[in-house]
Amino acid sequence: MKKKLIIIGPAWPLRGGGLATFNERLALEYIRQGFDTTIYTFSLQYPNFLFPGSSQYTDEPAPESIPIKVRINSINPFNWWKVGRELKALAPDYIVVRYWIPFMGPCFGTILRIVKTNKFTRIICIADNIIPHEKRPGDKLFTQYFIQPVHGFITMSKQVQQDLQQFTNKPSQLVPHPLYDNFGPAIPKDVARGKLKLPANDQIILFFGFIRKYKGLDLLLEAINDERIRKAGIKLLVAGEFYENREPYDQLIERLQIAPQLLLHTGFIPNHEVAYYVSAADFIIQPYRDATQSGVTPLAYHFEKPMLVTNVGGLPDLVPDGKVGVVVEPNAAAIAAGILQLYELGENYFLPHLRNEKQRYSWTRLTETITTLVP
Repeated sequence: MKKKLIIIGPAWPLRGGGLATFNERLALEYIRQGFDTTIYTFSLQYPNFLFPGSSQYTDEPAPESIPIKVRINSINPFNWWKVGRELKALAPDYIVVRYWIPFMGPCFGTILRIVKTNKFTRIICIADNIIPHEKRPGDKLFTQYFIQPVHGFITMSKQVQQDLQQFTNKPSQLVPHPLYDNFGPAIPKDVARGKLKLPANDQIILFFGFIRKYKGLDLLLEAINDERIRKAGIKLLVAGEFYENREPYDQLIERLQIAPQLLLHTGFIPNHEVAYYVSAADFIIQPYRDATQSGVTPLAYHFEKPMLVTNVGGLPDLVPDGKVGVVVEPNAAAIAAGILQLYELGENYFLPHLRNEKQRYSWTRLTETITTLVP
């Protein structure tokens, strides 16, 4: 008889982004291994006034072969009780729940408390963050409430593992973020640039993903203003939607007069276009001010793109300096110097190291850890 596993977290029809993409790829891996797997996602993830992007929902078709139930309303306690009772009655062998923001603590904590009363289901949390990047009142209380019914935790960086230990000594295991290998193979650079109408022969670096303060795009814009970068003719492709007010960024671009060096594609990037953006770039730049781990790193590994990361959180642990990329301090001068170092060494220098290192990031390692973490 098949083991039954439920994943709780964002998925279709919510827009992709890292969480939904991860959950759908994890479901596919468990299905491949023979688990009876279903995702429980949100009918309402955030009230509109709390959502920073343009839309929470995708126009893309539902992923094939993944059962997805659109059930959870994050702000309706009556819904939490209903979903909790439904999952309790289903009695899955495992529930895998994503935790990335304390706002979800009351909702998930209530659902899981009800499920736990069946005294059968093992509840495993994949913790993207325990202490959030952007702090709000109630964070600690909400996180404590969520943690109580969970049996064990998977973290994907040393920073989150350390943060978790401030709240609980329940079983936990650090597993590196697996590769995002569900966007298809790499595309020849000239083909990708043609598709995106980018300059065929320019030197282009990429900032990819939702734009938020902690990700340091402003530091990268200041680095692009460095005289050495200007002289080298390096251009910055920004691919991702603003999840905060874009006006300060526009003002910075105007003040620095760097618009000719920028290729701004600042709308939502659908899944079917991801391969084009990553394949079009020479290097991937992650100029974060603060980080635990980043889904951009395994994306770069999958497409074998060398990267620059800043020396914050868990990023340096994932990017061996001088092998798969460079690690620099989170300031504009250091980022500019790191970009130049990438070009001096060249893409081919990093490829053997990238291909060797990426073998560490398997989905099987994650799935096996989840199902063996708690006896």
